[in-house]
Amino acid sequence: MNEDRLRSLLRDAPLPPADRARALAVVRQAFAERERIAWPRRHARALALAGCAAAVVAAALSPPGRAVLGDVREAIGTEHARTALFSLPAPGRLLVTSGGGAWVLSPDGSKRLLGSYREASWSPFGRFVVAARRDELAALEPDGTVHWTLSRPAVRFPRWAGTHIDTRIAYLSGSRLHLVAGDGTHDVDLCGEPAAAPVAPAWRPGMRRELAYVTARGRVYVLDPDACSLLWRSSPYPRPRLLQWSTDGRHLALVTADKLVVFAGRRPTVRFMRGISSAAFAPSGRTLAVVQRRSVLLVDPDAPRTKPRRLFAGTGRLGDLAWSSDGRWLLVTWPGADQWLFVRLSGGKLLAYSRISEQFGGGAFPSLGGWCCVTASPRTRG
Repeated sequence: MNEDRLRSLLRDAPLPPADRARALAVVRQAFAERERIAWPRRHARALALAGCAAAVVAAALSPPGRAVLGDVREAIGTEHARTALFSLPAPGRLLVTSGGGAWVLSPDGSKRLLGSYREASWSPFGRFVVAARRDELAALEPDGTVHWTLSRPAVRFPRWAGTHIDTRIAYLSGSRLHLVAGDGTHDVDLCGEPAAAPVAPAWRPGMRRELAYVTARGRVYVLDPDACSLLWRSSPYPRPRLLQWSTDGRHLALVTADKLVVFAGRRPTVRFMRGISSAAFAPSGRTLAVVQRRSVLLVDPDAPRTKPRRLFAGTGRLGDLAWSSDGRWLLVTWPGADQWLFVRLSGGKLLAYSRISEQFGGGAFPSLGGWCCVTASPRTRG
């Protein structure tokens, strides 16, 4: 829909001339500030038509001074979305935390509420979940059966790692980094290391047991928790937000307020990127997806001079990311539109679902705790 057509529609709408002019100016500004979406042409055309049509309707119904752009964002976000999530597009289960607690979402769309936990993450092989309340750490099965609890002050960011026969859980108690065995025993303040920033610790995948965390001064520490020794530490990077290993253990990504730092071994590569709120390595380890304000970008950690590729862009800020176990789908949350978007990497297919908050008990928009594991071995302890 071009500007002449839009002007014609506004001229025919039952509005005072001043309101018509205001609406046209707002839509022009929104169009000029848009971010291009790397979808097939049919999706881009459909969204453009929906956005312009919504702007006309919003202009006709809005009282003077109302923000028309907000209505355009809502209309674009929900236009082609399904209103219920009946199934996942790939195998595995999703761990979700909403205002009502922690949930497990199965591939067939069925949901189970685990309890009133504010954070949760999977055990290494998906047999258990570690969850946190304000002053409690708990290990439970995906059906909600609680195996043990541990009372500690200000519990945050529990992360579980290990082998089939030996698992450990790292978490923060206040600003202290703690480690506890997978059966809830031998909880310790790990090695007396410096105070931690409010960032989840990260276990390195593989047989070598290494744990990374960020200190309050922004240094990345990589520890051998068994020997209680420091393997290496980085220079300080102020205002850290997120820390994550690649699934092959080759790279460690640190997100700060204005940088993306990727360590290959101890060598850092720094990209100056403001506004990153979420990041997730693909199962292959060769791609890092990041949310930068309104866009999802794909970063090659082995090619620091290669410009990130934009996978998706929307109006309003995007939220969390989660890869399917097979690496074919990327789940992107869109809090402003109350939607989840499943993007298929090959072919650019998009599945959108709305009313997500309502489907997980209402209240705050849910956050993701991981898309885990096609099957769990019966021999697995974690």
